[in-house]
Amino acid sequence: MKILGIGNAIVDVICKVGDKFINENNLTKSTMKLFFDENDFKKLLTNLKIEKTVSGGSVANSIVGISQLGDKAGFIGKISDDIFGSKYEEGLKKENVEYFYSKKKEKLPTGTCLILVTPDSERTMCTYLGTAGKINESDINSAAIKNSEIILLEGYLWDEGEPKKAFDKAINNANTVAMSLSDQFCVDRHRPHFLELVKNKLDITFANEQEITSLIEAKKFDEVINFSKQLNKLIVVTRGEKGAVAVLGNEIYETGIKKNLKIVDLTGAGDLFAAGFLHGYMNKLTINESLKKGTEMSSKIIQQIGARI
Repeated sequence: MKILGIGNAIVDVICKVGDKFINENNLTKSTMKLFFDENDFKKLLTNLKIEKTVSGGSVANSIVGISQLGDKAGFIGKISDDIFGSKYEEGLKKENVEYFYSKKKEKLPTGTCLILVTPDSERTMCTYLGTAGKINESDINSAAIKNSEIILLEGYLWDEGEPKKAFDKAINNANTVAMSLSDQFCVDRHRPHFLELVKNKLDITFANEQEITSLIEAKKFDEVINFSKQLNKLIVVTRGEKGAVAVLGNEIYETGIKKNLKIVDLTGAGDLFAAGFLHGYMNKLTINESLKKGTEMSSKIIQQIGARI
C-alpha cells in the first residue's frame, strides 16, 4: 500500500452560522475547541440546521484525497459500533479507502466534529472526541504499517498515555513517517513533545505558518526557515495568501497560490494540501511539483463546502 493514515475517526457535521452564534457560545473563530462533556456538546447542536455529514478527521480527509488521486490508501481510527460509527465506515469504503479497524460497542460514542462556517468562510470547530481519542496500542495494526510506504499521523491524535503509546508503536514500525501539526492549540499544549517528534522522529512535517512559528516560538518566518534547514528533514509549510514553502536541508522550494478563487469554506484546505503533496512525493514528482499539486488540491476544496472533493 502507498500510504496508511492514523488519526481521529470523527464524523464531521457541517452547519452555517452567523458571527453572533460564535460569540454567544464563547468560541474563538477559526480554532478548534475540544468538548469533554457529551451533554454540553449536544446542547450546541440543538438549534442548528445540518448542511451535511462526512467521515472526517484531519488525516482521514487527506487519505480520502490521496485515494481520489488514484493511490492505494488505508486508514486506522477508533469508532464505536453505533449509528455514526457505521456511517463513518461506509463513508471511507465509498472512497476506496481500506479501513484497518474492527468496530465494537465502546463506552463512549463515535467522535463528532461540529464545523461552524461563518459568512467570511472561516471555520470554527467544536470537537467531541468520544471514543476516537481513546486509541491505544492494540488498535494499531503493525502489519498494515509495515506494508505501507508512508504513514501519515495527525497532531490532533497525540496525547499523553494510551494515544502516545499508539503513536510510538506506529512510528517504530513505519518505513517513512509524515505528520501534520494540526492546530496551534495542539502545538501550544504539547510543544516539547512535538518538537522532539519534528527533530527526531518525523521524516515529513506539515504545518501552517502559525503552527510552526508557535512550535519554535519564532518572531519572524526567517527563523522557521533556519530551523528547518538544520534538521535535514522535509518541512512543508502553508502560508495562506503567501503560498507554500518546503525546506529540505539547504534547499528551499516555494509556490504561489491560485488567483481569483471563489472561496466558500476553508475546511480541509490543509488536509487536501497534504494529500496533493504526498501524492506527488510518493509518485516521484519533484518537491516543486508536489507543492503545486498540494496547492491545486487545496484550491479546489476551498471553493465548496466541506473537506471532500
